[in-house]
Amino acid sequence: MSDNDDDYTAANEENRFGGRVRRYARVGASASKLAARLATGKMFGGEVDHAKYAAELTSALGGLKGPLMKVAQILSTIPDALPKEYTQALAELQADAPSMGWLFVKRRMRSELGAGWQSRFTEFSHDAVAAASLGQVHKALLPDGRDVACKLQYPDMSATVEADLKQLRAAFAIYKRYDSAIDAQNIQEELAARLREELDYEREAKHMRLYRHMLADEACVHVPEPVDELTTSRLLTMTWQKGQKFRELIESNPDQDARNAVALNMFRAWYVPFYRYGVIHGDPHLGNYTLRDDLSVNLLDFGCIRIFKPDFVKAVITLYEALRDEDEEKAVSAYESWGFENPSRELIDVLNIWASFVYGPILDDRERKMGETNSVAYGAEVAGKVHQELRRVGGVKPPREFVLVDRAAVGLGAVFLRLDAQVNWYRLFNDLVGDFDVTQLEARQKKALDQIGLERPDA
Repeated sequence: MSDNDDDYTAANEENRFGGRVRRYARVGASASKLAARLATGKMFGGEVDHAKYAAELTSALGGLKGPLMKVAQILSTIPDALPKEYTQALAELQADAPSMGWLFVKRRMRSELGAGWQSRFTEFSHDAVAAASLGQVHKALLPDGRDVACKLQYPDMSATVEADLKQLRAAFAIYKRYDSAIDAQNIQEELAARLREELDYEREAKHMRLYRHMLADEACVHVPEPVDELTTSRLLTMTWQKGQKFRELIESNPDQDARNAVALNMFRAWYVPFYRYGVIHGDPHLGNYTLRDDLSVNLLDFGCIRIFKPDFVKAVITLYEALRDEDEEKAVSAYESWGFENPSRELIDVLNIWASFVYGPILDDRERKMGETNSVAYGAEVAGKVHQELRRVGGVKPPREFVLVDRAAVGLGAVFLRLDAQVNWYRLFNDLVGDFDVTQLEARQKKALDQIGLERPDA
């Protein structure tokens, strides 16, 4: 086959991807009609059939795939950001975009690294070894003997992300028409900012270097090294991390010691960066890490990273102390520092219901399983109660900072539930934050960000 034939075939495949993006223009009309019907039903006092409208939303979105799936995962952890029927409907859409074929991959790699790109690898897998919401991963071998993973972004992803965000705004608008318990403006803005950041693979490479710095002394966590000369804004090349999937560990029926070890390692992987540097990995999705034979953790994806002001981290600890000591004044101060605007006493009481659920495992100084108070059923019961009370007190506007902190806490809690780990979470947490000093955190954060070339947080 000639190069011209390759280009013709790849162009046809690119048109196939482009067709997916163009379909968004037709989706908007369907979503708008759905919103109008839902609003009409609410106006005339009819009961809102969430399951019915969620099914219609799924139908309107059709087979659209990509970043919207990540949004659905995050929304599923925020109590009533959208009705559960809507979140479930979004999650049921297929997360895997159509795989790019080899001819198309060659063309995309040539556009990122130039015409002689193949000479820069000793081997390069023709088929993708993994798929992500924004791209697909190929395994390759460098001339110096290093195994690497090459994450190549799908075409038109910037347009796809903007289209997904447009549909997200439509979904929130639908929800707002019949329920004002949650003002989702800040949630929407936070998700938009993080998704747009994820399009920039050079930024993700910096996030990776930041995590290598923050976790350098943690033998239980491994972070790949980016290969800068083979990385662009749409291609991320990193050293290959060998490990098994989380599901494979669970299916092997490990003993309690192994379960506890994985839980401890996961806790360190997520919370050492947060409490030492004010940085959190906002997506503890099972596909974003693997486990080595010694049960240490490989972190694999660094797109969804949030850097916080040091005072916010201090407020997270202050809220813990307020719940532990039943100190109402401390709780008020903490929520204000989080960004909740002028919280009333009634609102504080409602927020404490959810906070007591999330913080519950670290309030008891004893070994315990996560499921004692943080089971899925209990979580749904708490969320329902919180939603009912929020409507009674006039609603709430969660701050942007809340989104990924809540996502990480609830997402990791779900992992610990599946592990059935039995750990003294109280001791684990207090050992980590016992010497907390916000001034020292600020100094560590500034030094690390300046060294990596990342901007300091301003929101």
